[in-house]
Amino acid sequence: MSTKPIWKPSKKIIESSNIYKMMQATNFENYEDFWKWSVTNKEDFWEKTIQNLNIQLAEKYTSILDTSKGVENAQWLKNAKLNIVDSCFQNEEEATALIYQKEDKSIEKITQKELLNLVNKIANGLIETGLKCGDKIAIDMPMTLEAVAIYLAGIKAGMPVVTIADSFTPNEIEVRLKITKPKLIFTQDFIKRGEKELPLFKKIKEANAPKAIVIKKSEATSDLRNGDVYWNAFLSAKTEFKTIIQDPSAIITILFSSGTTGEPKAIPWTHTTPIKGASDGYYHQDIHKNDVVCWPTNLGWMMGPWLVFASLINKATIALYYETPTNEGFGKFVQDAKVTMLGVIPSFVKYWKNSKCMEQFNWNSIKCFSSTGEVSNPIEMEYLMKLANKKPVIEYCGGTEIGGGYVTSTVVQPNIASTFSTQALGGEFVLLNEEHKESKKGELFIIPPIMGLSNSLLNRNHFDVYYKGTPKYKGNILRRHGDQLEQLENGYFKMQGRVDDAMNLGGIKVSSVQIEAVVNSLDFVKESAAVAVSPKSGGPSELIVYYVENPSKFNIEQRFKQAKENIKNQLNPLFKLTDLVKIDILPRTASNKVMRRKLRELYESK
Repeated sequence: MSTKPIWKPSKKIIESSNIYKMMQATNFENYEDFWKWSVTNKEDFWEKTIQNLNIQLAEKYTSILDTSKGVENAQWLKNAKLNIVDSCFQNEEEATALIYQKEDKSIEKITQKELLNLVNKIANGLIETGLKCGDKIAIDMPMTLEAVAIYLAGIKAGMPVVTIADSFTPNEIEVRLKITKPKLIFTQDFIKRGEKELPLFKKIKEANAPKAIVIKKSEATSDLRNGDVYWNAFLSAKTEFKTIIQDPSAIITILFSSGTTGEPKAIPWTHTTPIKGASDGYYHQDIHKNDVVCWPTNLGWMMGPWLVFASLINKATIALYYETPTNEGFGKFVQDAKVTMLGVIPSFVKYWKNSKCMEQFNWNSIKCFSSTGEVSNPIEMEYLMKLANKKPVIEYCGGTEIGGGYVTSTVVQPNIASTFSTQALGGEFVLLNEEHKESKKGELFIIPPIMGLSNSLLNRNHFDVYYKGTPKYKGNILRRHGDQLEQLENGYFKMQGRVDDAMNLGGIKVSSVQIEAVVNSLDFVKESAAVAVSPKSGGPSELIVYYVENPSKFNIEQRFKQAKENIKNQLNPLFKLTDLVKIDILPRTASNKVMRRKLRELYESK
């Protein structure tokens, strides 16, 4: 691949960046030296970052970091008291907090004051419904004004918010509800997609969800269960609500991430996790006051909460488009909303490039793009840059259990398509080969502590998942993550996919085991193994399933169709099967574990 920069920052861009301001304040001229300082002096870096973000503390910390219980149990902002939602409302009251466009409607705006009033009405509604601090609530709906307000209201009221993606099947929703046991769920009756109305509340009922608050989007009637209420009946008239102040370690959100077993990991976020996401937005995506940040996502994926906190804490505007981001309407919205930072997953860009649907719009207000969720393709990323008159793409990779990124790019370094220019500020990792020796290409291990790293899981042993059996590095305990990277000769990084049994499909992390369980239920399958394979030209992973045959009357096309439909209906419509391959026997280790890496290599050698 080419390591030639296709964008270089001008002196003006560098000197107006948040990174440059911080470098000036800490007396650094060179970015690499500044990054090194951010990880060798973590307490200083994070203290200054908290000041830069103006994080609102009801009581100040006695120490910014305490590792007396080990770096794997780091305590941030020890003895402080806060509620992170208070840091989301620091702009002027009349500043635009959200700009959004509903289906078939024109653009609307809501001020910070109006958003705060709505948040307070919801928080009061929760109390009036009989909930109390510590009770969990759930959200399963698209990324809308109401979703953002519900999310902030739950946290403000001290009620951890369980976030579930609206694309999930009833089975996947039920799994997540059983793990977390929320008292209440917020949803919509339908999701509009063009002329179609996709039932959402119906899925919630099939998932045996608790009492539902239903936002009406359709003229069609919904059969509410006993106890369910419509949104308007739930909403309180009171626009004042006293924020519940908590310890920094109090849980604010529970998100889900696939591990290498069937059940998803339930990952709690605390009041300190959003500081990591907001700091990445401040430094790496270079979000400034009154910028307009658009990233099509959902609260069920970490980029949903990231978008809320990285925008609002940095006093920027969240831009939400209610329909699909692949149509021309989205391009016009980006133009008319004057989006300054546009986040993508590579699959969107591939569609835009093939259809040329975005070329008619003026995207010059964009200062930078950011890409995450999948491995990107250099040709497509160069195309994306041209859509906004050659603006850089901040490649960004992290995880739900990190609260942000571990490797990324900046606007103060040359931009090379589909590569990361730096480890994220305030965090450090090392690449190790299979012998656990430091290498330019290998498995990534995070060097804790970093603000935002999870300390607990609801349904697993956190230490066993992330630390047990990891190698030591220079006397330090390492934290596993599962990604494989290569460091190029110029110091930049290139993503090499996963080393474990997880994969990214359509910007969503899913385990091989989850897919195999669905495929194994088919009559013609004795056993199967799912792998993610990188296309030869680069770009998003493709889903390949190998299977050992049970005798069957179905032909190859029928088998492929059945497997594809099963994955779509039982897991997620975004998981698209690329190939179904018959094999006589699955390769296994001596301990009988399927060697998925061998299958990946077998497919890539075809």
